[in-house]
Amino acid sequence: MNRAMHGVNKGLDTVLVRPASKVYGTVLPEPLRQGVSNVADTLDLPGVVLNQILQARIEDATNNTLRFAVNATAGIGGLFDVASVLQLPKTDADFGETLAVWGVGEGPYIELPVFGPSNLRDTIGIAADMAMNPLNNVFEGDDATAVLGLEAASRLNSRYRYSDTVDSLLYESADSYSQLRLLYQQNRRHQIAKAKGGTGDAAADGDFIDPYQDSGFIDPYED
Repeated sequence: MNRAMHGVNKGLDTVLVRPASKVYGTVLPEPLRQGVSNVADTLDLPGVVLNQILQARIEDATNNTLRFAVNATAGIGGLFDVASVLQLPKTDADFGETLAVWGVGEGPYIELPVFGPSNLRDTIGIAADMAMNPLNNVFEGDDATAVLGLEAASRLNSRYRYSDTVDSLLYESADSYSQLRLLYQQNRRHQIAKAKGGTGDAAADGDFIDPYQDSGFIDPYED
C-alpha cells in the first residue's frame, strides 16, 4: 500500500508539483518568495509554541513567542524575519513529536497522499496540529483560503530551493521509496531524540535504523 501511494505521490510531483515549483521559482524573485515563506513560518509559530509547552520546553516556547511578536509587528506580519536578526532563531515542534516525548511509539510507517512520509503517530499528530493551531480559529472565509495559499506557496518554494536533492532522490535512486522512507525515519528519530534531551545520534540513543528492514533482504548469516 505504501509503495502504491509513493507511486501516486511521485506521479503528482512529476506532472504538477515539480513543474509548478519551477514556474514559481522562475517568475517570482527570491526576496518575494522568501517573504511569503517567512509569513507562512510566522503563522505556524502559535502551534509550535503550544507543542513546546506540552513538551515542557519552556525556554523554546518563550523564544518562539517573542519571535512571533517581533515578526508579526516589526516584521510586517512576518514578511521580514526581523527576529533572526535579533538572535531569536526558530525551533520547531509538532504534536507527533509531543506524543513521542509522552512515550507514544511511532507505529508502522505510512506514506500519506500529498503529505508524503509519515507513521501512525505522526499522522495523528498532523490532524491534531491542524485542530490545535490557535490561528486556524481566527481566519475564516477568504482569509482562511489566503492562509492555505501561503502554505502552498511556501511548499513550492522549498521544492524549488531543494530541487536538485529531491530530483536525485525521486528520479535517480534505484529505489526511491526505500530511500525516502529511510531518510524520513532517520531525520524524524533525530528530531525526537533532541526533543527528549538526547544526543540526537540515532545509534547512541537506541534508534538505529536497519536500512534493509521490510525490504525483502535476507541476511544469510542470521539464525
